[in-house]
Amino acid sequence: MKRRSLLALPFAVGLVQPVRAADAQLPAPQSLADELAAALAAQKPLLLMASLPGCPFCRVVRNSYLAPLRESGQPVLQLDTGSAAAVRDFRGAASTHDKLLRAWGLTVWPTVLFFGRNGREVAERLVGASIPDFYGAYLDERLQTAVRSLR
Repeated sequence: MKRRSLLALPFAVGLVQPVRAADAQLPAPQSLADELAAALAAQKPLLLMASLPGCPFCRVVRNSYLAPLRESGQPVLQLDTGSAAAVRDFRGAASTHDKLLRAWGLTVWPTVLFFGRNGREVAERLVGASIPDFYGAYLDERLQTAVRSLR
């Protein structure tokens, strides 16, 4: 039996249950213009996670990186691809989650966007989550770029 199989055996026969943190929830915006105004009043950029329902990579990014950022006071929201949930864009026009994500040309999930004044992207998009060892550093680098753009 391979080593990997031996390590998985206790889980497979139900002797040990994996520890699963509760899934974090990021709020869905009603109005991006209002959320951006609140973020800028606090002198912070607005972070927006583009998510795909059921995506395991999205769950990791949300639970391990973005939810803790939100808890520390950083404005972070989530839009879901395929969702017909109503949202107003940065100009106040009615739209849906899916229409906005398509208009922004997003095709990979998760993608984190960083918005500053006038709903302008102020840091490079953080696309995907395939390199977990460096994800936190990439996120921090882009967040710092976004913060500097507000000065």
